[in-house]
Amino acid sequence: MPRHARPTAVLVHGAFADASSFARVIPELTAAGMAVVAPAVPNRGLVDDAAYIASVVRAVDGPVILVGHSYGGAVITLAGVEDNVRALVYLAGYALEEGESLGRLQGGFPDSGLADALVRTPFPVPGSAEPGTDVSVAADRFPELFAADVEPALAAVLAVSQRPLAARAFSEPAPVAAWRTKPSWGLVASADRTINPDVERFGYRRAGMTTVEVESSHLVMLSRPRAVAELILEAAQATGH
Repeated sequence: MPRHARPTAVLVHGAFADASSFARVIPELTAAGMAVVAPAVPNRGLVDDAAYIASVVRAVDGPVILVGHSYGGAVITLAGVEDNVRALVYLAGYALEEGESLGRLQGGFPDSGLADALVRTPFPVPGSAEPGTDVSVAADRFPELFAADVEPALAAVLAVSQRPLAARAFSEPAPVAAWRTKPSWGLVASADRTINPDVERFGYRRAGMTTVEVESSHLVMLSRPRAVAELILEAAQATGH
């Protein structure tokens, strides 16, 4: 595959959200001539979600800049080993080490305030008598924790349209860390109340990423779309695209 081929940004959303999180970033990228794919992440488990995103990446004809927000950062840490991934971009995300889980990484830092706002709901698991557990954020707490600098009317819609995350995703260890072999960029949302910004900083520093800090809530793609798009475009340019 020629290195000068036009890249596609594959945008991977996180827990408690969906691909509409990127609604304000996508026009910025397409205006700059970048193709975009924004898949729906199943949010059923880290390894399974990464396998699905890897299949999306393989279906792209050409180089990929793989972007992950929040839990999506953990997903791209696995899926980013695909051959056509040229760069990883983490947005207020988890950059796991090989063998590390979300719970283990996050457990090394003070809680952001999210833990006491989580709601657990059982869901049926095909072929099993035991239900799974979905985790979401209490709707009345969602705006303050996730979207403090997003318009209140939009934050209210996001609060009741969450895509929950299966609880098992928090304890699954990452079998691989793609940032060890792929150039990576990281954005710290310095006013994040969902993930402690120090969790973001630690993961990015450990990975040797090019890092920027943006004064933003967790949903930086909606509150600061230009800054997000600029970082993605910087990664594309730096990797020869």
